[in-house]
Amino acid sequence: MNLRKIVVAIDGYSACGKSSTAKEVSKVLGYRYIDTGAMYRAVTLYFLDQHIALTNPKEVSKALEQIHISFKVNSKSKTETYLNGLSVENEIRKMRVSEMVSQVSTIKDVRVAMVEQQRRMGREKGVVMDGRDIGTVVFPHAELKLFMKADILVRAFRRQKELLDRDQMVDLDDVLENILERDRIDTTRAESPLRQAADAILIDTTHVSFDEQVDEVVRMAIAKMLQPAV
Repeated sequence: MNLRKIVVAIDGYSACGKSSTAKEVSKVLGYRYIDTGAMYRAVTLYFLDQHIALTNPKEVSKALEQIHISFKVNSKSKTETYLNGLSVENEIRKMRVSEMVSQVSTIKDVRVAMVEQQRRMGREKGVVMDGRDIGTVVFPHAELKLFMKADILVRAFRRQKELLDRDQMVDLDDVLENILERDRIDTTRAESPLRQAADAILIDTTHVSFDEQVDEVVRMAIAKMLQPAV
């Protein structure tokens, strides 16, 4: 069976299962997985640690020149995010980064730099990429576009569990407040706001199991891979 390589673009709100689904789908398809959210988190971590003033364009621009992000698969077959050669997978998931990442993501120079890297990573296709603007900005011609959403409380419980799994105990109200604020910033920012592409397929994960999500996306991806290139 001759399957063509495609780009699978998964956009949506935080804590909807985008990254987990994208990771598993990439394994099943034998594709590269690119977590664009992790890229913005890595930039945020760098800005925080280096005390970069977000309101100073020159400072931001100079800092971006020092940032090199890559992904590596560890011994447990899990993809880890590397910032300037060091694994930051655990650090970028902490609340101090979560509280700032949406603000950092609104900065035009940051988005331009990350979109350039993301397009380079996906140039050869055969990738599953998730984020906020993959189907609308990064790869508007992606062969398969998906948009995920879920009930806000379900998302908050999922994020709280994710934090607990990383030994971070955070009150549910704080998690909920963080998600709501991120939604507000993501959907109203001037640069690449979160929105569903006109040709994206909507997936509501509120009452869908993880395995069902993965199976559905894999099925749709294979259907696209079987179609001849236009």
